[in-house]
Amino acid sequence: MNVLILGLGNLLLSDEGVGVHAVTALGERFRMPDGVEILDGGTSGMDLLDSIAKRDHLIVCDAIRSDARPGSVQRIDGDSIAAFFATRISPHQLGLSEVLANLELLGERPGRVTIIGVVPEDLRLGTELSAAGREGMEKSIEFILDDLAAMGVQLASAPLAATGTG
Repeated sequence: MNVLILGLGNLLLSDEGVGVHAVTALGERFRMPDGVEILDGGTSGMDLLDSIAKRDHLIVCDAIRSDARPGSVQRIDGDSIAAFFATRISPHQLGLSEVLANLELLGERPGRVTIIGVVPEDLRLGTELSAAGREGMEKSIEFILDDLAAMGVQLASAPLAATGTG
């Protein structure tokens, strides 16, 4: 198994950074087994080419535009991926679309792609998630855990960090 969990977003625009916040929280809470990697993709585009190439499964977490309630989470996969790229609902989908198209030409596209999209509430300048953004982040982590479980991957909790008192 060769799975990449990729968080996309701009951490300086509140809920726009929800994908990065989600994968960071996932990495802090759980130990990833061999074959499962977490990556903060930030606002990168073609720089992600080598990281995504030849993966069995790519799970992307990102903010998306939708008429759904802020904090809502949508799973986009299978035949819905083509429609996702045809409709501009994520600020990063163009970069991701280009990366996947290039990997297709190279014969290195991931076997499966799943996008976990969170509807943002606040896109103003700021580094903190809104209440709806935090809710969406937590739901997106549950979606990612469900996807991993469906692949037979169970994650162990990460040990708590030392407090440094003494």
